[in-house]
Amino acid sequence: MDILKRIAAQREREEKLRWEGTFAEYLDIVKQQPHVACTAHARVYNMIKHAGMEENEDGTREYFFFSREIFGLEKAIQRLVEEYFHSAAKRLDVRKRILLLMGPVSGGKSTIVTLLKKGLEQFSRTDEGALYGIKGCPMHEEPLHLIPHELRPEFEQDYGVKIEGELCPVCQLRLEEEYSGRVEDVIVERVFLSESKRVGIGTFSPSDPKSQDIADLTGSIDFSTITEFGSESDPRAYRFDGELNKANRGLMEFQEMLKCDEKFLWNLLSLTQEGNFKAGRFALISADELIVAHTNEAEYRSFISNKKNEALQSRMIVIPIPYNLSVTQEERIYEKLIKESDVADKHIAPHTLRAAAIFSILTRLKESKKSGVDLLKKLKLYDGKEVDGFKETDLEELRNEHPDEGMSGIDPRYVINRISSALISTDKDYINALDVLRSLKEGLDTHPSITKEQREKYLNFISVARKEYDELAKKEVQKAFVYSYEESAKTLLENYLDNVEAYCNWQKIRDPITGEELDPDEKLMRSIEEQIGISENAKKAFREEILIRISAYARKGKKFDYNSHERLREAIQKKLFADLKDVVKITTSSKTPDENQLKKINEVINRLVEEHGYTPASANDLLRYVGSLLNR
Repeated sequence: MDILKRIAAQREREEKLRWEGTFAEYLDIVKQQPHVACTAHARVYNMIKHAGMEENEDGTREYFFFSREIFGLEKAIQRLVEEYFHSAAKRLDVRKRILLLMGPVSGGKSTIVTLLKKGLEQFSRTDEGALYGIKGCPMHEEPLHLIPHELRPEFEQDYGVKIEGELCPVCQLRLEEEYSGRVEDVIVERVFLSESKRVGIGTFSPSDPKSQDIADLTGSIDFSTITEFGSESDPRAYRFDGELNKANRGLMEFQEMLKCDEKFLWNLLSLTQEGNFKAGRFALISADELIVAHTNEAEYRSFISNKKNEALQSRMIVIPIPYNLSVTQEERIYEKLIKESDVADKHIAPHTLRAAAIFSILTRLKESKKSGVDLLKKLKLYDGKEVDGFKETDLEELRNEHPDEGMSGIDPRYVINRISSALISTDKDYINALDVLRSLKEGLDTHPSITKEQREKYLNFISVARKEYDELAKKEVQKAFVYSYEESAKTLLENYLDNVEAYCNWQKIRDPITGEELDPDEKLMRSIEEQIGISENAKKAFREEILIRISAYARKGKKFDYNSHERLREAIQKKLFADLKDVVKITTSSKTPDENQLKKINEVINRLVEEHGYTPASANDLLRYVGSLLNR
């Protein structure tokens, strides 16, 4: 009953949104809300802008409309919104271009188009996205087309709204026959965009060129009515139901456009440049719609190499959509896809998806000519991690070194297939990183497009991902072994900072118990710094860097804590772990643990379950694995 009540409530809400009135009443709405008469491109941009935006520290802008579904493509999305949608919304010349999303398979192109289509459906049901059309028009066209051309400049001056386009043949006939030319009496209704009902959203997919008809795009003659109306040029004897007709006021997705027969593309030349297309024995028909297509790089290169396509090519705006290059964002992609599946209830141990993501990103990166940069360092920099010896300017240089980086490599679909295989094939109620990496390795043998050379390269990347996981696993267990870990780390950090401050300022340290003044504890400082490879010669510079960071935080009124310096945090962790390594090794590797060891193991498992997201079984598995690593 609950669902039936919700359906009824939804139906009531839809009814309240409906509106019907005369053209004269519609003009009052336009006067108060000029945005209802905006172009299709402006409507799409307003929809994206309405969802909100945030500026990131690296200068990129995150558009919330996309960021909830698409991860790691902030720069590509920013370019799409600002170079195309924003400019097109301002009626600049780019609105007369086909939007072509070009990138590798499973890179997010179709997802972007799907989001735009679904977004338009929802946006047309809001006050900000409301639009209206002539009732009974097969193209739900803009009612302002009723205003004669000679009066349009005056209307634009009074209302601040520009009118482009002509009445469709059906509305021209109805205006004369039904309304006797009285435009003020023409009935107008609110339009709700819908892909399933073919209102303002169309999709064209090419099929066999021999059997596919141009009518799929522009409509067709209704032969059953020709005898009644006597002419093929009578609008009543024509079905205005092609994708270009139905997508008017919104968006048309042209799937696999570059595979399409040439005759289907010719209609786009006039539509994009002049805003109209030819259908049957009628004058040019006005249409206001965003044409969006998507293709892969190989097909696009083949397309532009054909001189016959120059006219259409000049009417395209190409936005590259590469693969994501951030490990953290790649994890989010996998999480999203797994949640949508029927195995979402099966436990995936922490760091499992990260190990898979490390492998994926490594296959997409290109070797740098910059000294001291290997693919793993590059991966960490791209993921926002601090890497010794590299600054923000280095990161920008790396990104600019290969403009086509991310246009090749392993696609998310393949990785999800292998994760799915691991989930289905295991007898356990969970999977871990080793299960997924093993599944990825097995899948390479049957991957249809991987060469022998690539396979060897990818196997090496699986080994790198395994080593990274090993480090994560050891840290996870070692953290769990440290009782009150954060407190221990904080105490050690405070002690280190007190000594660094005294060292840099040529001061003494006062013993808190005896009150005795002592020299800074060089042994303690070096025991921490050596964990991250700080040499004797570099120790002074490192300590001064820490002091500068503390001062900078103080000036901003912020407290310098355990997480304020990535490398120092790593050093503190390693120092604590080094002190506990023997305890961890003995406890995890003992085949017959004594009572104290068993108690410690149970404490660690509980902490892994409660604080780190493991199940008891996966935590126990992790302990055994880390024990084997430490005993090698």
